[in-house]
Formats: sequence, structure tokens, C-alpha cells
Amino acid sequence: MPLIRPFRALRYRQDAVGDLRLVVSPPYDVISPEQQRTLIERDPHNVVRLDLPPIEPGDQPDDRYRRAARTLASWRSDGTLHKDPRPSVYAYEQTYRVPGTATERTQRGFFARLKLEPFGSGSGVRPHERTLAAAREDRYRLLRATGVNTSPVVGLYEDRIGESPALLDGIVTAAPDADVVDDDGVAHRMWRVPDDGTGDGTAAALAAAAGRGPITIADGHHRYETALRYRDERRMSRSCEEDPAFDYLLTLLLESTSQPLTVLPTHRVVRGARGGAAMLREAVSLFRIEAKVGRDRLIKEFSGLEGGGRGRFGLWWKADGGGGAILEARPEAFERVVPPGDQAVRGLDVTRLAVALEQLLKVDSEALAAGDRVEYTKSAAEAIVMVDAGSDGAVAFLLEPTPVASILAVAAEGDVMPQKSTYFYPKPLTGLVINPHEW
Repeated sequence: MPLIRPFRALRYRQDAVGDLRLVVSPPYDVISPEQQRTLIERDPHNVVRLDLPPIEPGDQPDDRYRRAARTLASWRSDGTLHKDPRPSVYAYEQTYRVPGTATERTQRGFFARLKLEPFGSGSGVRPHERTLAAAREDRYRLLRATGVNTSPVVGLYEDRIGESPALLDGIVTAAPDADVVDDDGVAHRMWRVPDDGTGDGTAAALAAAAGRGPITIADGHHRYETALRYRDERRMSRSCEEDPAFDYLLTLLLESTSQPLTVLPTHRVVRGARGGAAMLREAVSLFRIEAKVGRDRLIKEFSGLEGGGRGRFGLWWKADGGGGAILEARPEAFERVVPPGDQAVRGLDVTRLAVALEQLLKVDSEALAAGDRVEYTKSAAEAIVMVDAGSDGAVAFLLEPTPVASILAVAAEGDVMPQKSTYFYPKPLTGLVINPHEW
């Protein structure tokens, strides 16, 4: 079973930085170059300088990571960051509007340390997607230089008896230790919950509830795999240390059965496709097709929160005068062409679409990885705009969101999902808590 522990977080001193909103940021992997510049200019103490250190003219490969380490040391020395006096878990609440809808949701969880375990049979931590070497190397160099976790991994757990949601409901009635509205309008609130040392207090109870079963990584696979590599290397030089802090990493733990979690679909825009009419003629071998579907209907039907797993896709193209359609997978047709494997991953919409792209447009896994023919967006409306503004050979495939239950099922079977299968929303803020590899 996974081991979850309180920790002494590094946090911004609000009397030192003033408005906390000025110094927090999204996690590194969703920050565009333009947003990085904005955050750097927003405040000299913005955490992006630690989590996504900018490249400066004349930098050698590791210079920006060393600069992040020097910045961290300076902020600790001058009191910008302080270390909490007692180990704690940190209750966390996000209230947001689901993009493209009028639906408002609130999700709650808590930050803690999760003990690292290799993936595989019997592990208490399960992945659900593959990682990329370049991103792993970037996170490794940063972790090696700074010795802290800045952005958390997000892990899902199941608490069907409802103990942890009830505990969190009680915690959030008090005044929060941090209260921030981000640039997307998401409200973030956080409460420090010190460990009372008895083993049966609120902090310990939350950790125990989340640790009764496996943790499925929802977001942060690169950070997790990097932390494993860093741990193994540190063990070689610190083998006599008992229960070292580098055996753990910062994790936001979310209960997955008592609250609605939002997974946004990632729509595909493919370049260099053939005309729409010719593509539809071939698509009948895999799909039932409803033709002459308008732009507004496609945007409405593929911007919602429901569906997923039904093999239902929207299609929009520009060639031959343009047009739209809705495709519904023929189960018997896909059964013959989907690669062998466990049922959970074979039944994913993203799996079916990957097969369809290869069959209809000759876009295989290598072409998807290269990224020269396929672009991605979370917005159905934007996908259609991208097609209309592009070449005649552009076509958009719109997806429904992947259900959380399907993600858990794939992870439980030991499989991983295709790239760009899930996008959990909203992302946790970076800079509310930092996990130093020290006690």
C-alpha cells in the first residue's frame, strides 16, 4: 500500500511578498513562452523562476538550473520563503467553471508526501500514460540542482466510505491560509493541517484514508519518473540514511469517487488530409456516419462533460467546400483492427481514433510523436477555427472526455494510454507549497 506522510513545506511569507497571486504560477508544463515572460515580469519573486527557469543569453546547458538553485537559496535566506515549524498536510480546494460550459464545480484534496515506488505488479502507485525523454531530463536537471519539488504530482485515490471527504468538509469551514484567484478565474484555497503527533489526528487520518489502496497518477508522470531516478542515484551515495526525504515527492491527492473531477478532451487537427467526401467514403468501414452536421452543433456536442468511451467523434474539414459529420464507431469493425491488449485500453476513444487516423489518413504512432502533422487543442471551437484558417487538407477530429473510471481501469490493468489522452482541469497552483528533500 502507498505511504503518505505530512511534511514541513516551504511557503511564501505573505508579509514578504504581499499579494500571493503575484508569485504563484501554473505548473511548468502548461506555461507558454509568452506566459513565462508575463510571470517573470509580474513579480521578481514569482515561482516560475524556480519551476521553469528562463534561458538567458550565453547560458550553458545547466546554467538555468543552477540559477534556480541560487534563487531558491537566496529566497530562503532573506525570508521570502519560510519552512513550516511542524509537519503538516495541506488541504486544498479549487472552485472553477468548466471551460466551454456554464457548469461550476468544486474539488478538494490535500498536499502531502508520497513515498516513491517503482511501477509494476504489486506497486501501490500506478501510471496511466507514457513519458517523453526530453521532459524527463529537464525535470531531472532541475531536481538535481535544487533538491526540492516545486510542482506536485496529482494522484487519485478511492475512499468509498467517505472518511476523507468528511474530514475535508470540516477543514474548509475555517479561514484559509492561502486564498488566490488565478488568471483563468479558478479560486484556490489552502489550509495547513499540522500533524498532532498522536497518529490519530486529522492529518494522519487523511493520509491513512488515501493510503488504503493504490494511487493512480493523474498528472505529473514525468515528475514521478524523474523523482525515481533521483532517488536511486541519491541512494548510491547516501545508502546508510534511514527513511531519507528524497524517497518521497510532493503530491496532490484527490478522492475520485465522491466528487466530479474534470477531464477535458484533447481534439486533434490533422494536416495533409484528403478531401472530406473521399475520407467519408472510406470511413464507413469503421463508422456509422451522420453527415451535414453544422459547426454550432459540433461545438455544442463536443464541449460538454458527458460521454466518452462510446466511440463517438466529431469531424470537420475544409476541402470540397467544407463540412461536418458525427462518426459513431462500429464495434465489430474496430474489434478486428484495434491492437491486442487488455479491454480497458482497447475500449478507449483515443485508441479507436489512433487506429482510424492510421487507417484513413496514414498517420501512425511515429507521425503522432513527431508532431509535424497533428496539432492539439482543448477547445472544439478552436479546432474548427484552426481547420478553417489552415490549408484545404486540414481536418479536425473532436473527442468526448475520457471518463475517470476508464483511466483508473487502464492503470489497474497495468496498461498506459496513448499520448494526449487526458487533461485534468484545473491544474494545481505551483508555489503554494514546495517540498524540500529534508526533514
